[in-house]
Amino acid sequence: MSKPKIVVLGAGYAGLVTTRRLSQKLSPEEAEIVLINKHNYHYESTWLHEVAAGTINPNQARFMLTDAVNPKKVRLIYDSVLEVKRDEQRVVLENSEVTYDYLVIALGWVSNTFGIPGMEEHAFAITDIDSSRLIAEHIEYQFAKYATEENPNDEDLAILVGGGGFTGIEFVGELAEKIPQLCKKYDIDRSKARIINVEAAPSILPMFDEDLVTYAKKSLEDRGVEFMIGTPIKEATSEGFIVGDDKELVKAGTVVWTGGVTGNPVLAKSGFELVKGKVNVDADLRVPGEENIFVLGDCSWVMDKESGRPYPPTGQLATQEGAVAADNIIAMLRNQPVKDFVFNNKGTVASLGITDGIGNILDGNKIRGKAAAAMKKVVDDRSLFMVGGPKIVLKKGKFRPF
Repeated sequence: MSKPKIVVLGAGYAGLVTTRRLSQKLSPEEAEIVLINKHNYHYESTWLHEVAAGTINPNQARFMLTDAVNPKKVRLIYDSVLEVKRDEQRVVLENSEVTYDYLVIALGWVSNTFGIPGMEEHAFAITDIDSSRLIAEHIEYQFAKYATEENPNDEDLAILVGGGGFTGIEFVGELAEKIPQLCKKYDIDRSKARIINVEAAPSILPMFDEDLVTYAKKSLEDRGVEFMIGTPIKEATSEGFIVGDDKELVKAGTVVWTGGVTGNPVLAKSGFELVKGKVNVDADLRVPGEENIFVLGDCSWVMDKESGRPYPPTGQLATQEGAVAADNIIAMLRNQPVKDFVFNNKGTVASLGITDGIGNILDGNKIRGKAAAAMKKVVDDRSLFMVGGPKIVLKKGKFRPF
């Protein structure tokens, strides 16, 4: 009798934690473990805004999968997932196909433009390592071009960021660090370069209390960030954003959209029932009606029983889901009961640049400034430890106590 095959789709936070935990707790005789990922590396998606701003090297934000997963215990397949054929328990890949007995779908997110005309065509999006590196290179190109032209256009130096959520604000925080460096490098007056954040809602960072938001906004404004809050984007063009009811055109040489994400399109193609692009999963993280399929991370909604709302999609949620999914698969293999997922919220910290930030930690305690910036580095390194182990933290970690 052949041993059960566990297939994990995606090596993001949820998928990699699931794979590592399965390989650590199961013997090779108990199951075959397969991890399928488009690239041969994992990247820290919560660091992409730093890559996009050019404040860290792209290689710091990623590591090889073979550094985190033992290829003797896990079969690694580098390919793109096209569709899941549930009736046949088969995954169709771009270059091959794989059958499964247990399936974990952790394919992550794609950018969601909410149907804003022109956004896909005219705006960059922070979606992966390559797209983020492209943004950083484009920004620097704009500065280099400006420095060499006889009659430069100041609008070329403007950076327009759509979306005042987590990614958008952390990105402009990094830009507030990077732009002065570029101005110095290319001998450009700092006042010529603009960083503009546009948000339709009445406030930025809706996940934080008003006092922390006020602190964050002032900190960023003091470093040259301009805000257009309560200003919906009507359209993106080759020149910038058309905003507000009066349809003002805000021109910029670099336009970046950070305003929303949705689950991977493979879910829809595979016939899963979706709510706002994601699958509503049961408390044990399985798809309703499917005994052997788990959907994790940005591909799923997991309900918080106390609030009746889904947990917000974060890196810490995805890593915790990965651990529970792995334990539930192991329990099923050993004819033991599965357990429900319970989120342990360790708090939320947002960076506002290298030495500034805001956060809610430890039962609602608020931190800001350098303490929050230091805590953010600790959070980032903990994430690295969860997905990659201690060696990855030593190689790629941010926190340097001495």
